[in-house]
Amino acid sequence: MVELDKLRSTAADTVSRDDVKYLLGWQKGTFGYRVSPCVVEKAEDTENLVFSPLCMSNLSTYLTLAEKLPVPKGEQPDDRKVALMVKGCDSRAVVQLLTEKGIEREQVVIIGCSCRGIVDLKKVGEKFPEPLDTVDVEWKDDKIVFKLPDGEQEVARDEVLADNCLVCQYPNPVIADVQLGDEVAPAENADDAGVKEIEDFSLEDRWEYWEKEFSKCIRCYSCRNVCPMCYCDNCVLDRLSPTWINRSVNYSENTVFNLSRAFHLMGRCIDCGECERVCPMGLPLGKLNRKLAEEVRKKYDYVAGLDPEEKPFQASYHPDDQEDFIL
Repeated sequence: MVELDKLRSTAADTVSRDDVKYLLGWQKGTFGYRVSPCVVEKAEDTENLVFSPLCMSNLSTYLTLAEKLPVPKGEQPDDRKVALMVKGCDSRAVVQLLTEKGIEREQVVIIGCSCRGIVDLKKVGEKFPEPLDTVDVEWKDDKIVFKLPDGEQEVARDEVLADNCLVCQYPNPVIADVQLGDEVAPAENADDAGVKEIEDFSLEDRWEYWEKEFSKCIRCYSCRNVCPMCYCDNCVLDRLSPTWINRSVNYSENTVFNLSRAFHLMGRCIDCGECERVCPMGLPLGKLNRKLAEEVRKKYDYVAGLDPEEKPFQASYHPDDQEDFIL
């Protein structure tokens, strides 16, 4: 487990460096189970940093957003580094951005935090309605401890962890300048992508399942906006000339949108679960992405976000790639 004092002292040392402009981290929210991303520019402000099962936001998303504003007239660009705290899945997003040249390695200082799983607030809400007061949540062996206003409650980790955390194979950061916390063992079944339930459906039942789910979509684009791998300035799904997808919200257009986005993430998704977390309609987007990731791993022996020197999956070719699907 990451020691809070060690985390804060490391963060203070980092933001005090002349070559670092600020640090992206997490701080306690204003109510309930909420934890918010924060920007720390001064060493004294690191006392507000936290790391707990509530730190669900993938901070790597900000790496491709924070520096987009034009520089005011007469000022020079600030080319100092951005420091950020990362969990295992977040670090894979950083690696994938490096692989795709979305960022450069010299632009970032990475503080790795070994993670024992992030809670799913929907699952937590079924057990404990969200209080108005802020709540501290901690890892404890194979349990999650909720320090509620009326006392502490312990719950088995598997009962409240997010689905992607239940099958996570990379709980420890795969890249870091500073590593905090003891090493965490990956989920036991390395072949379990958490999609067997849907794989066991007949083809007709599978189609009915996704028809029901995609029909709920309101095309709010929250999944795309929160995704660290959706950083194109001009998204093809927004283009009107030519029009790839109509703006109308119906099953047909929703299906094209969700499948197009899933295939765009094929071999790129690092399974941070952010898309599923922010979806207001509760679409099981993680299952769709994990199924495609499983196919890429089994057919091409490729896993996204592990090696910054490796070519992106969709830009690579090997002579022994499988071709049996080509007509």
